[in-house]
Amino acid sequence: MSHSDRGDFALNTRLLRITAMAAVIGALSTLAAYVLLDLIRFFTNLFFFQSVSVADRSPAGNTLGAWVIAVPVVGGLIVGFMARYGSDKIRGHGIPEAIEAILFGKSKMSPKVALLKPLSSGIVIGSGGPFGAEGPIIMTGGAIGSLLAQYFHLSAAERKALLVAGATAGMTAVFGTPVAAVLLAVELLLFELRPRSLLPVAVACAVAGFARPLLMGAAPLFPLQTASPEPMELLFCVVAGLACGALAMLLSTSLYKVEDLFGKLRLHWMWWPAIGGLAVGVGGYLEPRALGVGYDVIGDLLNNRLAIGIVLALLGVKAIIWVIALGSGTSGGVLAPLLMMGAGLGVALAHLLPVSDPLLWPLVCMAATLGGVMRAPLTATVFAFGLTHDSNALLPLLMTSAVAYGFTVLTMRRSILTEKIARRGYHIYREYGIDPLERHFVEEVMTREVHTIDASMPVSDALAVHFGAAQVHRAFPVLRDGELIGIVDRSILAGQYASDLMVRVGDVCQSTATAWQGESCRSVAARMARLRVERLPVLRHQHKGPLVGIVARSDLIKPTLTHFDEEEKRERMRGLPWQAQL
Repeated sequence: MSHSDRGDFALNTRLLRITAMAAVIGALSTLAAYVLLDLIRFFTNLFFFQSVSVADRSPAGNTLGAWVIAVPVVGGLIVGFMARYGSDKIRGHGIPEAIEAILFGKSKMSPKVALLKPLSSGIVIGSGGPFGAEGPIIMTGGAIGSLLAQYFHLSAAERKALLVAGATAGMTAVFGTPVAAVLLAVELLLFELRPRSLLPVAVACAVAGFARPLLMGAAPLFPLQTASPEPMELLFCVVAGLACGALAMLLSTSLYKVEDLFGKLRLHWMWWPAIGGLAVGVGGYLEPRALGVGYDVIGDLLNNRLAIGIVLALLGVKAIIWVIALGSGTSGGVLAPLLMMGAGLGVALAHLLPVSDPLLWPLVCMAATLGGVMRAPLTATVFAFGLTHDSNALLPLLMTSAVAYGFTVLTMRRSILTEKIARRGYHIYREYGIDPLERHFVEEVMTREVHTIDASMPVSDALAVHFGAAQVHRAFPVLRDGELIGIVDRSILAGQYASDLMVRVGDVCQSTATAWQGESCRSVAARMARLRVERLPVLRHQHKGPLVGIVARSDLIKPTLTHFDEEEKRERMRGLPWQAQL
């Protein structure tokens, strides 16, 4: 096969169909995001202001006094019943559940999740839960994509692409950040980087980005413009990144310690969200700004409109009630709370770090905390830019998020997303690259000098010549007039026809699957595993052509050995002038 016949990507003739479906899913997820936000506003007005309205009001403006403590408890009770008698898949913050469905559930979600997740999240957040809308919409949008894929009887890989397309389109609709949503898919959800998944996701996010202004406005969620960074601020970005990484580690470890404490309770998990709601209610009574999504509070933090004492109190209360509520297994997202806590840390650091623009630190710490907790630095960087449209902050955002990411990678085995899945018995390895078997083709590893048996040879002669004491191979291809007709081994020949001089090898040989010299080693390895065979004859062209070689399982080790050399073998550059003097 000539090199000109090989492309950069595997050809997928169904790609256009899947992409067209993703565009529809992008529009449906945008509508679902609009409904979810209205549900949150509806329940906020109902719980805190006793009015039937979808007006955008902050729960911090309530006049309930001490009765505010009971509101999140009621919300927790309702959601606990919904989870037990509806679907327990609505528990949690959405992204781990989506990852689990992708990797271990063949990307299948139920209609119950699509209906109950936004409703339960609307109740929890509307009753004061310190969560964001992004986790629920990721689950809801993902369920829309998965259900559509199941209706059209698509493969698991195609379902995954549409599930992630729906999830990220929903995130785009909530925040107006399509590029960050695509990066979220790449860093957290897809576990591959192929046109078959990237193109549908990108199209779905683009559709959601274009549709969002029709329902929710086109302006950035937190418009901001900081001054151009000075070179010396690079060092301060490192300091801020370390602080954000430490906060991310503290939040992640605290969350699962609280979850362990809830697991020791002698109460059914249905009641846990109500207990978490009690903590939310007490925190909301002490610091009302900590209740609900808090987009208005994030805007105040980014623009430095709050006194440092209020900020520190808000940061402490928000962190405590968020950890307790999420650890109780209720329903809600993590992005908005992380944005608020990160921005609060940034306001505090702005009083310590000498910079040209103090508004820079709430922004970069907001992104770095998110990047550290989720271990997705590119998503965090572009997400912060999408939320603010502040191009001057891109370099500080990248540096601070990278440092926070590095801190958590070095200090924590798993992230807040994967720890939950690991506790269910599944391990996720988030590093991925090109499979060595995909980089090499059959013609590079196959054995070219093939010993064959003519179909006209008597079975007795074949046993004596090829399977005697001087046997070289365990099986041999069988040719008739130069064309492959099958393959034989000793077990096939040494049967009832072994002593019959009239029986020819061509009469008893078994037909066999084949490989062709231009396909990847990975596809051949998959075929061998599926058919449970140890070797395949290799043809010059796909399904036709003369026999040109044979590939065995042992041959497929060769690309892995090359990969091992690249990873482990350390070499010293030779030929440098000073080496001659050593």
